[in-house]
Amino acid sequence: MPTRVALLLLLALASSPRTIAKDVRIGVLGLFHPRELTLQASPKETVILQAAGQSFILEPDSRMTASFHISEGVLLVEFGGRVFQTTEIHATARNHGAVPFLLSVPGKVTRAYRGTLEIRAWRGELVPIITMDLETAVASAVAAESSSDTHPEALKAQAVVARSYFLAGVGRHRDFDFCDLTHCQFLREPPAQDSSAAVATRETHGIVLTFEEKPFAAMFSRSCGGHTRTPAEVGLPGSTYPYFAVRCEFCHQSPFRWTRRLSQQDATLLGKGESGRLAVDRRLGWNAVPSNNFSSRQEGEQVILEGAGQGHSIGLCQRGAKAMAEQGSSFRQILNHYFPNTTLTLFGEQDASSALNERLLPPR
Repeated sequence: MPTRVALLLLLALASSPRTIAKDVRIGVLGLFHPRELTLQASPKETVILQAAGQSFILEPDSRMTASFHISEGVLLVEFGGRVFQTTEIHATARNHGAVPFLLSVPGKVTRAYRGTLEIRAWRGELVPIITMDLETAVASAVAAESSSDTHPEALKAQAVVARSYFLAGVGRHRDFDFCDLTHCQFLREPPAQDSSAAVATRETHGIVLTFEEKPFAAMFSRSCGGHTRTPAEVGLPGSTYPYFAVRCEFCHQSPFRWTRRLSQQDATLLGKGESGRLAVDRRLGWNAVPSNNFSSRQEGEQVILEGAGQGHSIGLCQRGAKAMAEQGSSFRQILNHYFPNTTLTLFGEQDASSALNERLLPPR
């Protein structure tokens, strides 16, 4: 059966608004395991904070902040010199909708977000959850996951992949849909409206990958090493879309190569495929074993790995997509190459409820 990647317009009429009635709930700053957070309004909009049965106002362009921390398992709010005990914290705009704000882990990081904020306490940590518009999440992920010199057509392909994953992969965590780490997709601050990531998101607004008329949680990796892989090849369960192994010309001709030394104990984990590689990375660092595409040899008490590629090599290869775009391929052609037998669909408001709830794999 020949490959088909066509753009289907599923909105009723051209005059219908091109919007997707879909928000995503993303847990942020989990990397820092925060026990304390501070909240501040952006320079342009007021933030309404609700906690302990009361409402507090954070005015724009003011230095006033709200602080949250845990003491003996209790969630506390400090505002205006007073301390309140509460179970949940919510922050919104005056109309209860999305609002820009600054959220900080004191002494570590401050990030700007746009959405509604919820903060809970869980196992001695604060869990900030942001509910944001799907397109805001897509632009933020594209900006975080792509290099600054990526070609616009490759960025568009990345935007479609990110949107497909957000739309079809909900429910990956207990209290929220996605995290902001590589377990799901990197996500940082929303990019500026004139940034290349924001432009790529707007120019692919609403477009998702579908297989058998249903969206699927599309995956990607940094570099495939010469050809992409199926989940079965790296010891992962299958998914709704049957990923195909396709040749990636750029990575085949110029693979990203690496060498690593592991103890015999750590090397034995690699027999478990991708789950074993991730176990080694969790123990030794995220780049301890860059991919599952390697050969190994014994050298004394160590195991020498020589490999190619970065990531699980399933789905879109970012390195190959960039090269294809630079050689003149459109984002449709890029997606057609890495996701054979799929369709590009303009996912409309009336179709949002039919998205698959696919929870199997991380996107890279």
